[in-house]
Amino acid sequence: MFRYRADVLPITLILLSFVLDVAVFLVAPWWVALPWAVAGLLPKACICAWNHHHQHVATFYHKLLNRLLEVVFALQTGALPLAWELHHNAGHHVNYLDQKLDESRWARPDGSVMGPHEYSFSVFITAYPRIWAKAKQHELKRKQFLIWAVITGLVVLTALLINPINALLLFVLPMVVGLYVTAWHTYYHHAGLDTDDKFAASWNIIHTGYNVLTGNLGYHTAHHVRCTVHWSELPAFHASIADKIPPKLYRRPCFPFTLLGRAWYPQGHPNAPVEGVAAAK
Repeated sequence: MFRYRADVLPITLILLSFVLDVAVFLVAPWWVALPWAVAGLLPKACICAWNHHHQHVATFYHKLLNRLLEVVFALQTGALPLAWELHHNAGHHVNYLDQKLDESRWARPDGSVMGPHEYSFSVFITAYPRIWAKAKQHELKRKQFLIWAVITGLVVLTALLINPINALLLFVLPMVVGLYVTAWHTYYHHAGLDTDDKFAASWNIIHTGYNVLTGNLGYHTAHHVRCTVHWSELPAFHASIADKIPPKLYRRPCFPFTLLGRAWYPQGHPNAPVEGVAAAK
């Protein structure tokens, strides 16, 4: 069923969290659902990363299982089935070296760098218009996107009819917040790197806590050089190309990952001591 054994644990945990959301939705009063929903927003921000990985390398062999998993992801993160594939795979990965075309562009029209929340709001409000523009270029994907958007919408509508307050708290709120947080999170992958060199166009985050929770998303240059590499194999692929990555392109993770321990830098990085690797302050 699973294409990679490494996916079993994270996907099982993600599905378990969804089952718990459904259970709270069905049986809990709103004053219990509210703190549960708020507490779940941060973990769901990490689920966005696993949704991203799934769109590059599908989790299951069977296409229907993959689409059903994407419906679960949509209810947790706000990214509808095939949305990542259109906006990110067919868009950002093709255009990320050109800030006039990049669907996740971080540059203002004058070429200056947006701030993190300016960028996040920009990507948040343009995400689905850009997805639709990309879908019009791919007829089959457009039809599939519409079908699964309707299916996801019907699930949300049914939940709203059953229990509107709990549905808003447990499904609608995470979808809205998740889409914004996804945009905010991606700001730290490329912002400020205006180059034609694919080895110098991404920031890398070599931080254990960050990469455990995001499925090695910190090995971002490796991901862009070869986006079909499964998340579990990114550290090894990163090691094979590390000599091509400028030492300055390693950074600390964004908050709250900074609370999870030390961030490490390679030799030659400004934050590393002469003898080798250093913890970020």
